[in-house]
Amino acid sequence: MLETAVTAFTIFFVTIDPLGMVPLFVALTHDLTPAARRAAAWKSVSLATLILLVFAVAGRPLLVYLGVTLSAFRIAGGVLLLLVAIEMVLGHGYASARTPAGDDASARTRSRADVTVFPLAVPLIAGPGALTSAMLLHDIHVGDPIAQTVIAVVMIGVLVLVWIGFLLAVPTMKLIGVNAIHVFSRVLGIVLAAVAVNNIVEGIRVSFPALGGAG
Repeated sequence: MLETAVTAFTIFFVTIDPLGMVPLFVALTHDLTPAARRAAAWKSVSLATLILLVFAVAGRPLLVYLGVTLSAFRIAGGVLLLLVAIEMVLGHGYASARTPAGDDASARTRSRADVTVFPLAVPLIAGPGALTSAMLLHDIHVGDPIAQTVIAVVMIGVLVLVWIGFLLAVPTMKLIGVNAIHVFSRVLGIVLAAVAVNNIVEGIRVSFPALGGAG
């Protein structure tokens, strides 16, 4: 059970990336009052938590309805995670696409509701990597409610870290510095790439059992 918790924590911490989202939260909420920023942090994390929990439970039935196998979804999810990881390591593309233009007039006048739902809750927190991971971890432990509960608790724990990071966003940026956070995000990108490759390999192994015995 400890191994399950550690694995789940590693995957969710990497895919959600609490520390890496701190500068993004600052960029999105720099024009809000402290009270409004706290409200945005709480609402966005709460909404993302609900989305992740629902997808973890309903993701597989949805795939069954669409006729998509778990191994195929695992391969596709692994490819998506790998693309995200590559862009995290390179430091362009994905991060810049998630970051709004700070000088844009519309960004400065963005309402708190807009920030809470998009892009904070989706796709910053409940992004494709986190959604894929939630569903896969839940499905791997089908029939084991204790393990599924542990995974859910660990996921919520990581989301609590996101919430705390949002609350401490401005002080953290001043203390750690933008460059240090970007470096840490690149290291997480390497770990995420390893997780992604493992998902792809396992998906291929299940889809083509003969390949598993070839080595």
